[in-house]
Amino acid sequence: MKNILVTGGAGFIGSNFVHLMLERGGFETLINLDALTYAGNLDNLADIENDPRYIFVKGDIRDTGLIGSLFDKYHIDTVVNFAAESHVDRSITDPLSFVSTNVVGTQTLLDAAKNHWKVDPKDKYSNEYKPGVKYLQVSTDEVYGALGKEGMFRETTPLSPNSPYSASKASADLMVRAYHNTFGLPCNITRCSNNYGPYQFPEKLIPLMINNAKADKPLPVYGDGMQIRDWLHVKDHCAAIATVLEKGVDGEVYNIGGNNEKANIYIVGLILQTLGKGEDLITHVKDRPGHDTPLKRVLRRPSSGISTTRRGWRRSSPVTIRTTTSGCTKTHKINRTTLRTRKDGPVLCVCPGRRGRVPGGLSANAAKYA
Repeated sequence: MKNILVTGGAGFIGSNFVHLMLERGGFETLINLDALTYAGNLDNLADIENDPRYIFVKGDIRDTGLIGSLFDKYHIDTVVNFAAESHVDRSITDPLSFVSTNVVGTQTLLDAAKNHWKVDPKDKYSNEYKPGVKYLQVSTDEVYGALGKEGMFRETTPLSPNSPYSASKASADLMVRAYHNTFGLPCNITRCSNNYGPYQFPEKLIPLMINNAKADKPLPVYGDGMQIRDWLHVKDHCAAIATVLEKGVDGEVYNIGGNNEKANIYIVGLILQTLGKGEDLITHVKDRPGHDTPLKRVLRRPSSGISTTRRGWRRSSPVTIRTTTSGCTKTHKINRTTLRTRKDGPVLCVCPGRRGRVPGGLSANAAKYA
């Protein structure tokens, strides 16, 4: 792994991954390709923009000419594809853009990797590739759909997407699988549960609720709020991806979960308690179409016995959530995140610390789902 192409590296998870890789080193060049749509923000990477190993390129993963030129110019041997339209609500109003970016964009990257990494690209029957090359597709547990009250998703769970977003991600995953099985392309797919952490875009649940609560605006909760999600810190997720890059078996899928399941209404109640706000801010709204209910679960240790845990990755021990508002700091025993505000909304910043106790205990509403 000498020259890494990270797509979507100015977004939430991608920018965290870029930081992690630059901290760890062990490569020559990291090229970050990002279209800088609404979710991309170069401020996420301001502290590393002058690193000589780092190169930013503004562009679209669907641009065949641009992708090919990057492979030629920088001798790319590793691709980590974070680039995707990812917000479910947006996919309901504009599904075409999700198909275009998530499916066609993925296929464009796969074609470039195949054509540049094959020892003999003119031989369509040859599955021999240059040593050390790898394509990694970053996917989501939403491709599995919903579960009942028991069980967990495994890598062998049939794909059953319920929204245009998850359908587009499932389609991209199947394209990656096809390129491995048909062309022998060295690749892996990772599927994670809900992430939280630094640089998350304000439309997502945790930063949206924080931002609205601080401004005393209504906190919209879909249905009864009992949709359960497994929460994974983004830095743990990125560490798992790096582990798969290094140790993953070609063609394998790896689920990455946090073993930290909470109902959405619990998360909302915890945020209100942290910020000293009343639960009267909660506004229950009509559930969105195709919402995965009642449960979504991801298992780190799949039945196949090949897992991120056995590949050398474990989720970090829980530390502290510290919320700074008006000079008042409170701690919670739910994660390791500091909440702060920037110009375009709240971001979540890693803050080490000891396990904290909820000041005054959980609210009655939140405690029901602990």
